[in-house]
Amino acid sequence: MYRAGDEVNQREWLQELDAVADRLELGSDARSTAQELFLTDLPDEDRSKRAVLAASVYAAALIAGEQRSQTKVAEAADVSRLSIQGRWKELLESAGLDAPGW
Repeated sequence: MYRAGDEVNQREWLQELDAVADRLELGSDARSTAQELFLTDLPDEDRSKRAVLAASVYAAALIAGEQRSQTKVAEAADVSRLSIQGRWKELLESAGLDAPGW
């Protein structure tokens, strides 16, 4: 769980998350879920935030039924596909959701 102050402190990252969601044409449910996933698993180091942001967008799109490929999300977020692949299931599990077995 995150604190309300995290939204204020991470405003620039949340704006970037919204820009990535715009590039992927995601709806409001996916955006909201991505924001919650990102803030819940917020890394301390800025260099890790972009990868967590991308994984959050990917996982949220799956949850919202707006699936995008890891490659498309990686391109939109300017990260490697492996950054998403290595984090998205962990994000779901830390949010109390069951990650698919595939």
